[in-house]
Amino acid sequence: MPKISIILPIYNVERYLEACLNSIVAQSFTDWECICVNDGSTDRSINILEAYSAQDKRIKVLNQNNSGPAVARSYGISKAFGEFLVFQDADDFIEEDAYARLVELMEI
Repeated sequence: MPKISIILPIYNVERYLEACLNSIVAQSFTDWECICVNDGSTDRSINILEAYSAQDKRIKVLNQNNSGPAVARSYGISKAFGEFLVFQDADDFIEEDAYARLVELMEI
């Protein structure tokens, strides 16, 4: 069971997605799962997600028909196993110690 479940809704964000996923994979804190909910993307987002998922089993890809980010987040939550939930958007890039600091603060 991972400490953190990162919920990442995806809709036509191929332009940002690799940088976003790279910033997650580069985290110094490694006890996480990233639940990527493809919300009916029509660009290359799904191809990028599948490539990252094939390389890192902590990255999980779920697909749904386009329903908006709130529904995508809810679907991701329903599949999450982490003790803590984190929401990230596909155009967010985070510092490599962001989740380590977050867990430290949450456990005080």
